[in-house]
Amino acid sequence: MPSLKDLKNRIESVKNTRKITKAMQMVAAAKLRRAQEAAEQSRPYTERFNAVLSGLAASVGGSESAPKLLAGTGSDQTHLLVVMTAERGLCGGFNANIAKLARAKAAELKAEGKTVKVLTVGKKGRDAIKRELGDDFVGHVDLTEVKRVGYDDAQGIARDILVRFDAGEFDVATIFYAKFVNVVSQIPTEQQIIPAAFEAEEDGASTLYDYEPSEEAILADLLPRGVATQIFAALLENGASEQGARMSAMDNATRNAGDMIDKLTIEFNRSRQAVITNELIEIISGAEAL
Repeated sequence: MPSLKDLKNRIESVKNTRKITKAMQMVAAAKLRRAQEAAEQSRPYTERFNAVLSGLAASVGGSESAPKLLAGTGSDQTHLLVVMTAERGLCGGFNANIAKLARAKAAELKAEGKTVKVLTVGKKGRDAIKRELGDDFVGHVDLTEVKRVGYDDAQGIARDILVRFDAGEFDVATIFYAKFVNVVSQIPTEQQIIPAAFEAEEDGASTLYDYEPSEEAILADLLPRGVATQIFAALLENGASEQGARMSAMDNATRNAGDMIDKLTIEFNRSRQAVITNELIEIISGAEAL
């Protein structure tokens, strides 16, 4: 049975931990508001940009002059998986869920006889999958020093991917990230970015436009920007998801610390009461002996 001093020290230790988790929760809540606004504000632009590209892609169809980023290499043998996670932990299952989805996709591709290459963005994702996929790593993007993710960061990642594609290092590229829904819900998502894949437009808006120069020329210019735009949107979604997951995790940790303090306090009081009772018994026994 632990001594009174041990229990008292443990209670103080848990109280200090609760102060830390409470502070982290408040910081995450403040950062979440800005990150959520950034993610939500980017969605209309991303959706409209993709809609324009979708209309252009539908016009080009299976033309032989279609850009390589749209038509692909004609093969799907080599896949590049871009796993985007956080640089820091203490955010619940945020990083683990993205890594799990990437590992499942890699296992599925390897079972089909495909070649898998992995590019990681964020230290935690790299740490989570290096045991299973360490031999497949081809690069890493470190955003530790980046305080607030900007479009330039997305362009840097997109440039790296496009250079690898032009060099023939892979045929298909897929990004993995978490789509922000709310504080308690972040959905791990995979999205193919090369060759560009678009959902068909339902309103037929593409028939209302006449493009100058040709659709192929416009696509050749916009598709690289589309890759950067999709990566930027994924980084913003990840940023909001990370802060939401951290806020929820630290709230749970703070509650658990409070429950532990209550239990330890009860145990401390009972132990203290037992010590006092024993001392009284000793005093009474000594008095009776005299």
